[in-house]
Amino acid sequence: MLTQDQIAAYREHGYLKIDGAIPPESLDAMRRATDALIEGSRHVRESDDLYDLDAGHGPDAPRLTRIKLPHLRDPAFSDVLRGERLAGFLTPLLGPDIRLHTSKLNTKAPGGGAAVEWHQDWAFYPHTNDDILAVGIMLEDVDAANGPLMVVPGTHRAPILSHHRDGVFCGAIDPADPLFEPDRAVTITGRAGDMSLHHARVLHGSAPNRSDRARKILFFELMAADAWPLMGVAGPYQGLDAPAMWAAMAHNMVRGTQPTAPRLTDVPVSMPLPPPPEAGSIFAVQRSGGAVSAFS
Repeated sequence: MLTQDQIAAYREHGYLKIDGAIPPESLDAMRRATDALIEGSRHVRESDDLYDLDAGHGPDAPRLTRIKLPHLRDPAFSDVLRGERLAGFLTPLLGPDIRLHTSKLNTKAPGGGAAVEWHQDWAFYPHTNDDILAVGIMLEDVDAANGPLMVVPGTHRAPILSHHRDGVFCGAIDPADPLFEPDRAVTITGRAGDMSLHHARVLHGSAPNRSDRARKILFFELMAADAWPLMGVAGPYQGLDAPAMWAAMAHNMVRGTQPTAPRLTDVPVSMPLPPPPEAGSIFAVQRSGGAVSAFS
């Protein structure tokens, strides 16, 4: 469970670091599952529904930017997602009814693993309220050299910056935006088994991995179940009719029940439209949308 000081810090800053959040047996199981999934990518030649490939990927040197939906690939991940330990950290912030939006395992291969440009998750999937956060579980030690997550504290209570370029959604802010204050950024480092939480509106990104070590972080994006997705949002409900959307939302519940009434709050909204040419992942969105890199 979170302490009152931790809850207050999250509310104020929009992020939280929790040391030793994942017990060793769960961490070991997820690391074995991750290694097996990476091994299985050796003969994959292009990005697909499971893998996002990084530059230089091949059978002799598998290099991935992401493993998609890991909670559907191995029970080691879903056991943590639906376990009581994670619930103890989430329910004080999201309430008793919690729904998964998506999961991903960003692997960041050594020697140049791809950057994630500065962005706010909220720009990708606005909802009726913003009780939405991302859990980041460090599967390996993370330090300043191997592309750690960086956040700008307090930006969850600030304006949503533009994530468009030349009239197209590009999934990243312009580093020249006068409201972007990179000197205020906080770097989140830690040991394997540590965990971060960051609000969906907090501005965040990560530099390339310039070290000789992998940077594997498992992300679960979760929300209060009374946060309903707004029309036009890409993601798990895109293209579904009403019955299929309801079934998918109910299936994605990790705690409690899915309410039929959304909770509406006064939140800023900008749609991720018109879409870029490619939208299979944030890497594709930022690349094909022409995002300006802050890490060049």
